[in-house]
Amino acid sequence: MNIEDYRNYCLNKKAVTEHFPFNDDALVFKVLGKMFALTSLKRWENGDAFINLKCDPEYAQELRAEHDSIQPGYHMHKQQWNSVYIHNGDLSPKLILELIDHSYEMVVKGLPKKLRESLN
Repeated sequence: MNIEDYRNYCLNKKAVTEHFPFNDDALVFKVLGKMFALTSLKRWENGDAFINLKCDPEYAQELRAEHDSIQPGYHMHKQQWNSVYIHNGDLSPKLILELIDHSYEMVVKGLPKKLRESLN
């Protein structure tokens, strides 16, 4: 996966916008104003890319136990966010996309009912 594939995949989801709220390095994707994915552009350029993704806490523990490339979220709430390292080679592109989907769904699930219904 390259940065453009990642960006396009996120932006093709319903009601997603991209932002640089922290600095010009941290690319953040939000659904209806709530963050579901972020990454460092410099880390992608240096071949050490990771994506911070929201995750169900129990599932996060399972993933971390199964994959060295999935770690507690860097600079994030460690129970609810994972850092998914893209270029370590042990994660399939399919799994990475599934984890992006899971993060998006977790954030949508936490939105107020009125906002969730606006996605339908």
